[in-house]
Amino acid sequence: MTQPVPESINFPAEEEKILQFWKDIDAFQTALKQSKGRPRYSFYDGPPFATGLPHYGHILAGTIKDTVTRWAHQSGFHVERRFGWDCHGLPVEYEIDKSLGIKGPEDVAKMGIRAYNAECRKIVSRYSTEWEEIVSRLGRWIDFKNDYKTIYPWFMESIWWVFKELYNNGLVYQGYKVMPYSTACNTPLSNFESGQNYKDVTDPAVYVSFPLDEDPNVSMVAWTTTPWTLPSNLALCVNADMDYVKIKDLNTSNVYIILEARIEALFKSPDEYKVLDKFKGKTLEGKTYKPLFDYFQDVIKNGAFKILTDNYVSAESGTGVVHQAPYFGEDDQRISLKYGIITKEMKIVCPVDASGKFTEEVHHFKGLHVKEADKHIIKHLKQAGRMVYAGTVNHSYPFCWRSETPLIYRAVPSWFVRVEQAVDNLLANNEKTYWVPDFIKEKRFANWLKNARDWAISRNRYWGTPIPLWISDDGEEIVCVGSIEELNKLTGANVTDLHRENIDDLTIPSKLGKGVLRRVSEVFDCWFESGSMPYAQAHFPFEHKKEFEDSFPADFIAEGIDQTRGWFYTLLVLSTLLFGKPPFKNLIVNGLVLAKDGTKMSKSKKNYPDVKEIVNQFGADAVRLYLINSPAVRADSLRFKEEGVRDILKDVFLPWYNAYRFLMQNVEKLEREEGIKICYNEKTTIISSNYMDRWILSFTQSLVKYVKEEMAAYRLYTVTPRLVKFVDQLTNWYVRMNRKRLKGDGGVEDCQMAIETLYSVVMTMTKVMAPFIPFLTEHMYQNLRLLQDTVEGDKTDTRSVHFTMIPPVRENLIDKKIEEAVSRMQTVIELGRVVRDRKTLPTKYPLKEIVAIHQDTAATDDIKSLEKYILEELNVRTLTVTTDKEKYGVRLRAEPDHKTLGLKLKGEFKKVTDEIRKLADKLLVNFKKIGEIEVLGHKLVHEDLRLMYVSDSEGSNYETHSEGEILILLDVTPDQSMIDEGVAREVINRIQKLRKKAKLQPSDEITVFYKASENLDNVIKNYTDFICNTIKQQLQPYTTTPSGNIIITESMKIKDNTLEMTINQTSLLPAPVVNNVKPLVPFINLSLCGNLMSQEGFHGNQGTLLLENPVGENKLSGTQFLEQVQSVFGLRGRNIQVHSDSGLKREVTEKSDIKSFSSKTLYVTPTNGIKVTAPSSTFTSPVCHFANVEVLSKGVKSTKGVLLLENPRGDVFSFSHLLKQVSDDFIEHFDLFLASLNPKEQ
Repeated sequence: MTQPVPESINFPAEEEKILQFWKDIDAFQTALKQSKGRPRYSFYDGPPFATGLPHYGHILAGTIKDTVTRWAHQSGFHVERRFGWDCHGLPVEYEIDKSLGIKGPEDVAKMGIRAYNAECRKIVSRYSTEWEEIVSRLGRWIDFKNDYKTIYPWFMESIWWVFKELYNNGLVYQGYKVMPYSTACNTPLSNFESGQNYKDVTDPAVYVSFPLDEDPNVSMVAWTTTPWTLPSNLALCVNADMDYVKIKDLNTSNVYIILEARIEALFKSPDEYKVLDKFKGKTLEGKTYKPLFDYFQDVIKNGAFKILTDNYVSAESGTGVVHQAPYFGEDDQRISLKYGIITKEMKIVCPVDASGKFTEEVHHFKGLHVKEADKHIIKHLKQAGRMVYAGTVNHSYPFCWRSETPLIYRAVPSWFVRVEQAVDNLLANNEKTYWVPDFIKEKRFANWLKNARDWAISRNRYWGTPIPLWISDDGEEIVCVGSIEELNKLTGANVTDLHRENIDDLTIPSKLGKGVLRRVSEVFDCWFESGSMPYAQAHFPFEHKKEFEDSFPADFIAEGIDQTRGWFYTLLVLSTLLFGKPPFKNLIVNGLVLAKDGTKMSKSKKNYPDVKEIVNQFGADAVRLYLINSPAVRADSLRFKEEGVRDILKDVFLPWYNAYRFLMQNVEKLEREEGIKICYNEKTTIISSNYMDRWILSFTQSLVKYVKEEMAAYRLYTVTPRLVKFVDQLTNWYVRMNRKRLKGDGGVEDCQMAIETLYSVVMTMTKVMAPFIPFLTEHMYQNLRLLQDTVEGDKTDTRSVHFTMIPPVRENLIDKKIEEAVSRMQTVIELGRVVRDRKTLPTKYPLKEIVAIHQDTAATDDIKSLEKYILEELNVRTLTVTTDKEKYGVRLRAEPDHKTLGLKLKGEFKKVTDEIRKLADKLLVNFKKIGEIEVLGHKLVHEDLRLMYVSDSEGSNYETHSEGEILILLDVTPDQSMIDEGVAREVINRIQKLRKKAKLQPSDEITVFYKASENLDNVIKNYTDFICNTIKQQLQPYTTTPSGNIIITESMKIKDNTLEMTINQTSLLPAPVVNNVKPLVPFINLSLCGNLMSQEGFHGNQGTLLLENPVGENKLSGTQFLEQVQSVFGLRGRNIQVHSDSGLKREVTEKSDIKSFSSKTLYVTPTNGIKVTAPSSTFTSPVCHFANVEVLSKGVKSTKGVLLLENPRGDVFSFSHLLKQVSDDFIEHFDLFLASLNPKEQ
C-alpha cells in the first residue's frame, strides 16, 4: 500500500533516510552484481590527494562522473567505479616540511629518509574518512573498499613496468634542463605544473649598462625583471634583422645602444636624446663587453661576455637587448649552446642551491634567497655605476601550485622522457578522442601538444615511487628494474615495499667488473604516477591482463579544465608511447568553481560556504543539479552562490515534489471513494485520448529520446536545462490545467485516465532523472513502484530506482503536431501574461479579448483548437485568431541597437538611425526571414536592430507583444463588471489563503463570515454565488450570527477596501426560512461525508432531494433513490452508500421506506470500507433555496409543487435550468399551460 505524502518535505532529512536505505540493501554492490555479464563500460577516476578536504571543484567533477556512470549502468552496462588516491609528492611533503620546520635537504638528511617518509605515510589518508563521508553524502556511488592508492606496492610495481618499457624503447635519458623550480619545495616542476598558478605581481624592472670593450664610453642597455639572474650573466642577445641606434642621453651625456623601436623605454620625449648612428643588429654580433661582476671569469675562454643574435628578441618590451644567464632561462641556454659559450659537458654556472639561495660562488650575496637578493643587487649595481634606471613592472608570474611561492627558472639535472619526437602521434591520438566541449581539445589541448617538450619525470624528493635505475660509479653501466621479483633476484633481497627507505641501500653487482651499481636518488614526479593509473590500478601486466586489455582505452573520464596540462596530458603521453593509442574515448572537461565574487576559492579567506553546511541546509541533490546545470559543465567558470542552490529547491524540486504529492493524493482518493486501485501496466493500460494527456505523454517521450541522444554525446550542458524545463511543463502546464480532471470533476473514467497519464509521466521521468538527482528520485520511486502491476514469476529486483533501466522511447506516443500546437498555445498565454504584467493587470481580473496573429493558417488553427485553455489561463472572454495584422493596424518598427551599431557605424550612426526608423513593414518582415538588410550601404544583421510591433490605430485598447512569428493583441480595458469580477476573485484568493493558513482540509465543514467596506460589500453580494461555487463553502455577512467554533479571524485590504473575515467550523446549515414558508412536497437533506466531493462541475457537499413533485405525483421509489442521490452531486457511476444516522450504522437501501425519512438528513459515503465520520444534523427545512410554484392554465386544474433554486447548496441554477426543471417535473401541466396561451402570450 502506498504511503501518504506529507504536505512539506525536508530534503536533507529525507536524503539521510535514503542513504540508510541504500546501506541496508547494499545498493551499490547489489547493482554491480545485477549488471555482471553485461557489456563493460570502463571509467577512470583521477586520483585526488587526501591531504585536504574536497571542495566544490571536486564535487562538480565527482557529480559529472557519477551522473555519467549511473546513466551507463541504467543503460545496460556493467560499470566498475573505483576510488583512487594520490599519496605521493609535493602536497604530502610540503605539509610535513611545514609541520616539522624542514627548510632543505640537509634537514631531511639529519632526520633520515625512513623517519621522514614515516611522517609522510601518517598523513596520506588524513582526510580520507571525510572524503568518503562527503562523497557518499553527495550520492556518488564509487567503491572505496576496493580502491587504489599510489603507495600500494602493487601500484608502484606497475609504474616501474611503465618506466622500464619506456627505457627499453630508448625514450628515457638524463640531462640538464632549465625548468620551473619551486625553491620552497626544493624541486623542479614540469611545464604543465608551472602553468597552473599564475598571479599578477609587482617585480623589479631594471635597465643595466654593459660598456663595450672596443669603446667603454658606449654601453649596451639590457632590461630584466629578474635582477637576481644578473650575477650569472654570460652574454647579451640582439635581433640581427632589426634596427638599433647609438643614442646620446642629453641629460647625462651617456651613450647607449638600444633597439630603435624601444627608444620610448628610456626616454619620454625626443628632446631628451640625440641619435648618433643607426644599424642592423647583425653589426653588433661578436662584440665583447665588460661583465657586471667578476664571477665565472673562466668561461671567457668559451667566448662568454659577448653579443649574440637570435630572432626570439622582440620589440614588444625592454630595450631589444636581452641579458643571457644560460642556466636560468630556456632560450638563454639554447642560444649559449649554439654559440659554444656553454657545453653539455661543462660544469654548469648555477650559483643557486636547492632552496633558492646564492652559493659561495656569488660571494657578495651568499646565503640570500634570490628574491630577497634583488634589492641588494640593484644597490650594488647603482654603486658600481651600471644601473641606468630601476623601476617596477606589474605582470603575470608563475607560482608554485603547492607552496604559493614564486617559481624561478633554474637548470637542474633530471631524467627525461622523450616527448618532442612523438608530437605527431600525440596529435593523431588526440584526434581519435571525443571531448565535451570540443574546443578545449581542438584549441587549448592541441596547441599544448604541438609545443610539447621532453618531460622531466624525476624529482629530488623522498616520498614517491623511486626511479628504478641502478648505475655504476662512472655512469657507464645502467640497469633498469621493472618488477619486485626482478629487484629481489638482482639484489638478493626480499623487498615487499618499494619506497626509498627500503631500497636505497640495495646494490646490484656489476656485470662489467665495475663493482656494484647503486640506485639514483630521484623519485618519480607524482604526475607520472597518475598518468600511469590505467595500468597501475589493475596491477598490469602482472595481474588482470585480459580485463585491462578488454577495457582499455577507458570509455569515459572527466576532470577540470586545469587538467588539460596535467592528468589529461600525462595519460595521453604515456598511452601513446606505450601502446600507440589514446587512453580514453570520451572526456568531459568542467570549468572552475570560483567564489561568489569571482576570485579563487580560498580557505584562508573563507570566501565560500562550507560544503557540509550547504548539503545539510539544502540537500545533496540541490547541490548536484546546481553544479551540473551551470556554465561549468561547458568548461566555463562558475561563481558559486548559495542562493543558486536555494533556487533549485524552490524552482525545481518543490514544484516536482508537489506534482508527485498531488498525484499520490488523487490515487488514494480514487481508491478511497471509488474503490479503483491504480495498477499500472504500460502494455495493457489504455492510452488516453484527452488532448492534454496526449501532449504530456508525447512531450515526455520526446524528452526521453532527446536525453538519450545527448547523453550518448556526453552533452550534460544540453540535457540538464531540458530536465529542469520538464518540471515547469509538468507542474505549471499539465497539472495546473488538469487539476479538476485529476480530482475527478470530469467523472471516474476521465479521472482514472488523467491519473494513469500523470503516473506514467512521473514514473518515466523519475527513472530518467535518477542519475542526476539520485535521492529525490529514490524517495518518489519507493511510493510509485507500489502502483506498478507485478508480473507473476518476474524475479527482477526493483527495490531501488537505480536498479531499473532507463525506459525505452515509446515512439507511438510521440506526436510532434500536438507538441507544436501546445507550444503555440503556451506562447500565446505567456505573451498575454507579459502584457498583463506590463499593464499591472492581475489574471484575476477578466479582459474582453485576445487576438492571436500568425501568418501560417496551420498555426492559427492550432491556437484556435486550444481556445478553452487560453481563455481560462488568461481569464479572457473571447479569442480571435487571424493572419491579417493590418486589419488591427499593427506593423513592424525597427530601432537601432545603440551599443552595437554605435561601435560599427561611428560617425554615420545618426544618419543610419534615422533611416532605420523609416523602414517599412514589408522590408522588416523580409529582414526577419533572411536576417539581414541594407541601409545606406551598410549591411545590418539581427543584433544590430531591435524589432517591435506597434499599433497605428489611434486610441486603440490593444496592447501588443510578440515572440517569433506569433503576435498577440490584448484588450486591456476591462469594463466595470470585469473589474468587479476581479475583485470577487481577490476575495476568493484571500479566503483560500486564510483556509491554508488555518490548515483546513477541503472536506472540513466551515462557514466564512465577512464584513467589508461599502463598495466591496456590494461586489461580494453581487458575486456571492460565484464565490461560494468556487470555495465550495458557505459565505455569510456578519449580520448573520456565526455558529460553531471560530477557527481564524483576519483583517485585510483589497485595493482601497477593507475586509474582515472569520472562518467558523459549522454543522450543516439550511437555507434561511422566509416568512415561515415550508415546501409543498416532502423532502430529505443529503450530506457528503468522508472526503467524498461533488463532481461533474458541481461543488456543494449538501443537497436536497424531493420525494415527490408536483404534489402527489412522481413519487420517488427505493430503486430510483440512489440514482437521484448520485445525480444531485454529479456522482453517476460511482459506488456510494447512504445512511440514515450520523453514526453511519443504518444503511438506506432500495427496500427502505424512503418516505419515512422526510424532513431528515441522510449521509452519503464512499463504499471502500474506510472509516469516516459524519456531522450530526437536526434541521427540518431544506438545505437548498426553493420556491413553491403553482402552474395555472385555462380550463385545467392548477398544479402545485416545488422548484429548487440551487442543488447542491451553492450551485445556483441558471434560468434555462429552472425552465428545464419545470418542464421535467410539470411537463404535462406545463404543456397544457403553454397550449392555453395565444401566440402573443407565448
